[in-house]
Amino acid sequence: MAKYYKLLAVGCWLLAASCQEGKDAGDLLGQWRLTDKEDMYVNFSGHIAEFRKNNGQSVFAKFQHTGDSLFMQCSSIYKEKRDTTMVEDEYGMKPFTNIRVRIEALDDDHLTLSKGGQRWLFEKY
Repeated sequence: MAKYYKLLAVGCWLLAASCQEGKDAGDLLGQWRLTDKEDMYVNFSGHIAEFRKNNGQSVFAKFQHTGDSLFMQCSSIYKEKRDTTMVEDEYGMKPFTNIRVRIEALDDDHLTLSKGGQRWLFEKY
């Protein structure tokens, strides 16, 4: 029964997020594909980010864009280890609940993020 309440709570959270104006995401608004991975994307809308893979797996995060920094706090509906593994290991963004990356470049077509010598290159999709 607790799973249903969690699912309902997340559904309400997503519904509220979808009512936000997309412009809140600023220049990040939209879907970005990780250039070296054909099946990995990050979507930004309002203040919600979605890490997504083509296999249907996705993880949501609240995000804040401040200056040249991007702060993200991911959450997992069922607290599944695979969600943490996807973000931390496959995307390489750590820690799951407190990601902070630097925005090196952001324009209409390209997004470059970095942290501790690691770089992520995205293209608008």
